[in-house]
Formats: sequence, C-alpha cells, structure tokens
Amino acid sequence: MQKPELLAPAGNMEKLETAVHYGADAVYLGGKAFGLRNLADNFTPQEMATALEYCHARNVKVYLTVNSYPHNAALDGLERFLGEVAGLPFDAYIVADPGVIDLVRQVSPERELHLSTQANTVNWMSALFWQRQGVKRINLARETTMEAIAETVAKTGIEAEVFIHGALCISYSGRCLLSSAMAGRDANSGECAHPCRWGYSLVEKSRPGEYFPVLEDANGTFIFNSRDLCLLEHLPQIIAAGAASLKIEGRMKGINYVASVLRVYRQALDAYLDDPAGWRCRPEWLEELTKLSHRGYTTGFLFGEPRDVGLEYHCAYIRSHKFVGRVEELRADGAAVIGVRNRIRIGDELEFIGPGMRSARLRLDRLRLLDGEGNSIEAEAANPNQRILLTPPFGVEPFDLVRRDKGSAS
Repeated sequence: MQKPELLAPAGNMEKLETAVHYGADAVYLGGKAFGLRNLADNFTPQEMATALEYCHARNVKVYLTVNSYPHNAALDGLERFLGEVAGLPFDAYIVADPGVIDLVRQVSPERELHLSTQANTVNWMSALFWQRQGVKRINLARETTMEAIAETVAKTGIEAEVFIHGALCISYSGRCLLSSAMAGRDANSGECAHPCRWGYSLVEKSRPGEYFPVLEDANGTFIFNSRDLCLLEHLPQIIAAGAASLKIEGRMKGINYVASVLRVYRQALDAYLDDPAGWRCRPEWLEELTKLSHRGYTTGFLFGEPRDVGLEYHCAYIRSHKFVGRVEELRADGAAVIGVRNRIRIGDELEFIGPGMRSARLRLDRLRLLDGEGNSIEAEAANPNQRILLTPPFGVEPFDLVRRDKGSAS
C-alpha cells in the first residue's frame, strides 16, 4: 500500500513549526505575492531559506505556491520573484496558470511541478494533458468525486492530491469574482476578502436606510454559506482511490487550527496504515474537530452533488474551546514558559494538547508572570502577549498548545 503524504498549510514560520511538530509530512507556503494568500503573513526569500533548512532537517518536504493568475502588469515582478528563489531547494512549485508554468520551466527547469486546484482539474483527460506538460502531481478540484479520483489515477498514473479538510468556496474551485466586485480585491491574485462569509441584510428600494435581517428557520434562508470540508471518516476510501497526498486547507488559519486538525489526521492515517482491516473512525477524533472554529461539516462533492446538505443555515462559526497559549520553552527545573494568546486567570481549567492526541488538564491555582528580564511575578491573570511560568504535573513539549473550554472562566 502506498503511504499517502499528509500535507499541511504554513502561513508563516510559527505555523510551519506547528505543522512539523504535529506530524505533517510536507508543508506548502507562499511568498509575499503570487501565492493566492497574499493576506497571510507569508515568507520572504530569507525566511523561506530558514523554513527549508528547518523542514529538511526533519525530513519534511516544502512546496512553494505560485498559483495566482497574474495579469500582464505582474509578469515582470513574477519573473524577478522566481529568480530570487531559484536557488532555494523547494521540493516542488504549486502552479496553476500555463504562462506561470512556462516561466517556472525557464527559470527553474529542474523544479518539480504540482498543479493547483485553481486549474479546476475534474477529469482524467485534463490530468493527462497536464502530465504531458511536465506536471507530476495534480491537486484535483474539490468538485471531483471519489469515482473520478480513482479513474483519473488509474488511467494516468499521475500523483493525485486531494483536499481532506478545510473551508469551501461557493464558486467553482475558488475562481470567484465576488471579492473583486464587492471589496476591490482580486481573489485570483491572492487577495480574497471572503465576502461569502459576511452577514447580509435586505433593503427594499422604496425604504432606504431600513435594513431587514435575513431570517433563518428550519428550512433555511441563506446566502453563500458553505459548511467546511471534513473527510476524516472516509480516509480509507480516499486512500484506496489512489490519493498520493492528503491536503489540509488553511494558510490563513491560526496555529490552534493547524495543530488540532493535524493531530487528528496524523493519528487517524497512521492507525489506518497500521491496521487497514481494523480501522474505525474514533469518536474522539471527530470530537476534537468539533472543538475548532468551524461552520459545520460536509463531505462536499466526494459522493456527488452535495445539494442542500452542504449548505450551512447559520452565519456564525461554531467553536467550543478557546486557544489561550503555546509552550515556548522548557526550563531545567521542569517549568514551562507559556506565550499567552488570550486572557487566562487563576481558576481556569487548562488543557495542554500535543501530537498523537496527547492531552492533559490542570486547574490553574498559581500564575507567575515573566517580565522582560525573565523574573517571575505572582499575578491573578495574564493577558495576550505576556509570558507566564507554569509547572504542570505532566510532560509537555515546546510547540504544545494550551486551551480551555469556551464556557469556563476568564
């Protein structure tokens, strides 16, 4: 059995480190432009070099996204950018536009090419065409069914990359014009403002200034809302269909999302590879995914047209837990330095999470703030961007995350 790769998003160095810590086999990242997520922090060429060294030392592959559709005015800048990164040992470039593919071949002919989902590949004949252009792997469109994945792999032998978790666009594979029309940001150049996630009201033309909410009931009145993709329960079928890479969406998401999703899929994938016949989707895996900020889950187009089952009837994100900090370092005396991201205070019930679904809880009965010189000060609470010192009665590691139930204290 081919062992599929688990591919994770890396919107910045912190997210990359988190992805590696929680079990990614490969990460994908972008530069400050040309990578379809211009609003993420992204990487300078110098930061890319650091990221590559960090990942390759840990046997993790790194793919560079160059999957925007540049207009003529951007081509000179794109060529300069490709020249700047040509010497960096990326394991592949993720591309979509035929002109960009041709330019990459000229500047970095030795670089492996992966075709982005933005190219909308949904059938084996398209896959064969791209294979003839030198593409080694195709991230199949999210609109591709399980049957089509299997047929494409069988008829072409090309590596298939499949999205298994993350946000879904309401347009065809992300080729959306809403952002351009409503916010002046070109989604196909990496600047999507996500208007499909905004809240909307109705205005009757003869009553200007009177706004009527879009009411929702059991039958649903909704605009644009798609549930998030979650294919955890169907990993065996996706692997059997021949997927070479299982991709998680989310370069714009935070480290809590990256860590939580990865630790679930890492354990689920490893469990399947160890015992395919005995594999079952464990309730604790699904429970972990419900603790994240999400919009409800769907299998998308994997089993055909989703119709209304793929639409969300509520505008708000669902979240049951709050991310409060990250373990920054361990001291010789066993104390952990925690970088605080959301307010915590004495009395909070904290949960430490790590790779392999490792989890342990403690009730915070003592809190020590660290000042700029590393001295500790007793305190009742800590706020974002402060550092605290804790000595948990269990083992933790750098990059472990700390969270609490959303309904608990603070």
